[in-house]
Amino acid sequence: MEMMTLTKEQRELKAMAPATAQATGARVRELTPAQRRAVMFAQQQVLRARAAKKAKDERQAALTRMWQEEDSERVRAHAVQHAPEQSDEAKEVSLREAIGHVLRDLRTRDHKTLREVSEKAGVSLGYLSEVERGQKEASSELLSSIAQSLGLSTAQMLRMVADYLDSVTA
Repeated sequence: MEMMTLTKEQRELKAMAPATAQATGARVRELTPAQRRAVMFAQQQVLRARAAKKAKDERQAALTRMWQEEDSERVRAHAVQHAPEQSDEAKEVSLREAIGHVLRDLRTRDHKTLREVSEKAGVSLGYLSEVERGQKEASSELLSSIAQSLGLSTAQMLRMVADYLDSVTA
């Protein structure tokens, strides 16, 4: 009954068996049935590990493609938001809102969660969320620790805020 229900892996191993027997010659013939089963089992494990690695790589590639699509959609949406008609009055954005916008944009671009950044920066999750939404003013020390948790210096983050303010008011 076992011979009738061979898995794909077992068929691959059987196909490999003649080549292995020729290559190793007498050594294969010297194995006991238990040793042959152990070798066969080890070969199956190798095939399973390769298949699992291939599946993991495919999932990671799909995830990367999805992130790239989201990033390109975000760039298009950002361009559309700032491209329409320029009114006589420039849109006023507070510094607090600009900082929050830049921090959220940096965090989402790096595919980090609020929890990851808040833990690394030593800030509560709720407070970081309020800062990102422009509802709370963050101290300079807090902004510095958030910027560092995102892999930036405070100066780099503030330059990005200034660039954002220029693009909104221009």
